[in-house]
Amino acid sequence: MATLKGKTVFITGGSRGIGKAIALRAGADGANVVIAAKTKVPHPKLPGTIFDAAEEVEAVGGQALPVATDIRDEGQVRFAVAQAVETFGGIDILINNASAISLSRTLDTPMKRFDLMWSVNARGTFLCSQACLPHLKQAENPHILMMSPPLNMNPEWFKDHLAYTMSKYGMSECVLGLAEELRPDGIAVNALWPRTVIRTAALKMLIGTPLAKTLTIENCREPQILADAAHAILTQPSKTCTGHFYIDEQVLKATGVTDFDQYAVDPESPLARDLFLE
Repeated sequence: MATLKGKTVFITGGSRGIGKAIALRAGADGANVVIAAKTKVPHPKLPGTIFDAAEEVEAVGGQALPVATDIRDEGQVRFAVAQAVETFGGIDILINNASAISLSRTLDTPMKRFDLMWSVNARGTFLCSQACLPHLKQAENPHILMMSPPLNMNPEWFKDHLAYTMSKYGMSECVLGLAEELRPDGIAVNALWPRTVIRTAALKMLIGTPLAKTLTIENCREPQILADAAHAILTQPSKTCTGHFYIDEQVLKATGVTDFDQYAVDPESPLARDLFLE
């Protein structure tokens, strides 16, 4: 059975939601998990800190290193990478999970919000990839995984939230470029995106907005589906598994999973399709 045991996994935004689910799945294999996220003290609206996540990773059998990291800050990113290498001896896997979202039209998007999304999503992904590359090149089966969508040029995905789409597509463009750039080094670079909306803390801020008027928690799946799909990707040989834009359900079907009700918040409710998918 494929495993991440002994691998060092560097996860951005790993203190809650999808990032934490991936961290726990890797930890259950016995991986070393670096939780690089901002939250050191409890947030008034969002649960979880890097220290809480680290305790949970260790509780399921992994080793954890929480490092307070704002991926907009180059110094903090390079410090976190250095700490990971010093503690665990290298980096095998990078998960570019951290993301900022605002589903707002152009006149409703303050430049401060635009800059946040661009700095976290596109620039942060580029920076973290750059910082980890020297160590990934030394790894036995190196992977970079972006939590970003397939590049769908349908104007539908631009007209209501142009700034957010550009920033997320910036992450996906990193997949296109890095997959080819790093192919000779045997480093896999892929993207993973959910077919349905996922229940996360960020989702609560979207429910009831103009773009999500009918969306409820019951229409979602749990983050575990992405954790299981990520695990399936990250245990593949890096030299032959690169440049793909994976959808979680398709990945798991290919591994033989047939019961998707296990991931549903409410198996009796219809599922809501996620953004960027036809």
